Amino acid sequence: MKRFKKEEGKQLIYQSYERLVAAWGESVEELDIETRYGRTHVIVAGRRECPPLLLFHGVGDNSALMWIYNIQELARHFWVIAVDTMGGPGKSEPNEQYMKNFEQSLWMDDILESLDINSKIHLAGVSNGSYLACHYTIKRPDRVNKIVSMAGGITLNMLRMLMIFMPEALFPSEKNTARLLKKLTAPGSDVFQKNRELMLHWNYLLKYFNNRSMMHHTYRKFTHEEIGILKEKALFLIGQYDQLSHYPKSIQNLEKHQIYYKIIENAGHGINHEQPEVINEEIVRFLQA
Repeated sequence: MKRFKKEEGKQLIYQSYERLVAAWGESVEELDIETRYGRTHVIVAGRRECPPLLLFHGVGDNSALMWIYNIQELARHFWVIAVDTMGGPGKSEPNEQYMKNFEQSLWMDDILESLDINSKIHLAGVSNGSYLACHYTIKRPDRVNKIVSMAGGITLNMLRMLMIFMPEALFPSEKNTARLLKKLTAPGSDVFQKNRELMLHWNYLLKYFNNRSMMHHTYRKFTHEEIGILKEKALFLIGQYDQLSHYPKSIQNLEKHQIYYKIIENAGHGINHEQPEVINEEIVRFLQA
């Protein structure tokens, strides 16, 4: 299964990816790590002697897009490794093993081993990246110090996601890209519209990325005991207007399990783009506490 619908679309995405990373304004190193599921692309920033922090983006995006407004501040405090999710529209290239039996925690084990990280790590993720952070923390609690989950919850509501992304995702165009991003952000937000390269990249992703390549990721409901592990390690940051994570049942589940969370005002699902200063401060404060 190809990740991109057209080869020329892949090249447009990669070229835009490089322009976005250049716009980070931060000295970085890009690495390709061999794992059992294929080649994983990571962007590394900060000093190696700082605590390691792995970042995970959402389903239909990548590291270059996701962390453009966060990387400078995070790299001041942590050794940051921004990971392009296997099967997503970043630069990671899956192999046949990914198509057969992908297991997120084994893939993340390989990343840590390749980077020679033996100490406890911090994790942070947005949307699907939030699930990856939670999943690994539950699978490997002894390897994880703390996690920050953004625009995610302890339950998954795929129907809710489909309802929000449709019909714009089915008919990609510049106009529909703008419409979808309005649905994913707070009322009146222009955080994506005012950055031409971000808008261009989003349009390329909607037009050329084959979302079916993410179908090899499996998701499951966490047990009460597993959620207890998150209770000791996690902070959930949820946008005030996030239709995917800020709804009654999601909040009730967090409160039922006494999970530490904060509602971020004037933010939607694009929480770390819409309120980067607030999000950066919350991440640094929580992980360093």
